[in-house]
Amino acid sequence: MSNQANNDRKLPLDGIRVVEFTHMVMGPTCGMILADLGAEVIKVEPPGGDKTRMLPGLGIGFFRSFNRNKKSVVIDVNTPDGRDAAIRLIGSCDVMLENFRPGLMAQLGLDYDTLSRVYPRLIYASHKGFLPGPYEKRLALDEVVQMMGGLSYMTGPVGRPLRAGTSVNDIMGGMFGAIGVLAALRERDSTGKGQEVQSALFENCVFLSAQHMQQYAMTGEPPMPMPARASAWSVYDVFTLAGGEQLFIGAVSDKQFIALCDVLGCPELASDPRLATNALRVAIRPELLERLGAILRDHKAADLAPRLEAAGVPYAPIARPEQLLNDPHLRASGGLAVMETDDGWSTDVVLLPITIGGRRPGVRQPLARVGEHTEEVLSRLTK
Repeated sequence: MSNQANNDRKLPLDGIRVVEFTHMVMGPTCGMILADLGAEVIKVEPPGGDKTRMLPGLGIGFFRSFNRNKKSVVIDVNTPDGRDAAIRLIGSCDVMLENFRPGLMAQLGLDYDTLSRVYPRLIYASHKGFLPGPYEKRLALDEVVQMMGGLSYMTGPVGRPLRAGTSVNDIMGGMFGAIGVLAALRERDSTGKGQEVQSALFENCVFLSAQHMQQYAMTGEPPMPMPARASAWSVYDVFTLAGGEQLFIGAVSDKQFIALCDVLGCPELASDPRLATNALRVAIRPELLERLGAILRDHKAADLAPRLEAAGVPYAPIARPEQLLNDPHLRASGGLAVMETDDGWSTDVVLLPITIGGRRPGVRQPLARVGEHTEEVLSRLTK
């Protein structure tokens, strides 16, 4: 298929209209996924714009990362006219997204129970801290649920719970919200009725911890944090190389262990009867890692990496986020795309990690300026 023909193909959600009342990461992620898949997504911002646009520090990249392919409409929902405009806008859409604190949308008359009586086909996706239950009125942050959901305990060393290095639950919570929306759209095709979809940070984090919960259910032994875990594989660690470089190596089979020994030029390890199987190697793992560490200290990553790849031994450099902007695979595979920003500049953004029919859903429009599409969108609404 030619590039032109590929570009002319409709995206899967073409014709679906979404309105989002969201901020920060979780709700915007859901909206961005739907937008990337072809939906018309209208982001409703308060006067002055979504405050996420102005976050400093680690939050500075939130807005650009999770709000592409959307239109921006400014509505003050705290005024009667604004609420009326918001309700009419919602009525023109297939899907509504929100991720504000519990009870706020009900106070504004923008909750599902109220809206569904007027718009029974509406699919309403709420993104909260907790699903209905004893915790549902609590305020939550990604870090809060990482602590509550077992993730921080499993990530940090013993006695030092540590949050993951990104907003894993916010991002995945938005993903699960999008999955719920897609399922509700499919069901509406057969029933003609909309419904409420709920996604929550805490339950998302518990889902991430499910394998460790099942480990305990099966063995009766509490799982240890990952830095102190009993490894199932003998060679599965980060090693320090020449010049202080670091490289992860994971030889998880007997064949890979022999291949690693061949790459490193240490036949004495491959022929040692005490290291003949993975189980035997695990039994003396500290000794083995010390011996491998001494050998690897004399190797350079640039020389070692292609040889490990050719031998079929899993390995990975310890990459920093800024290095990924020039990652050759991301560049060659189309994982990064140029997006014009709301201030007229441009930036590289990370696309959804999927292909559909051999193409990556990409950037279709510049990042919207605050209220850029207000007149266009609201002028189409009927009184």
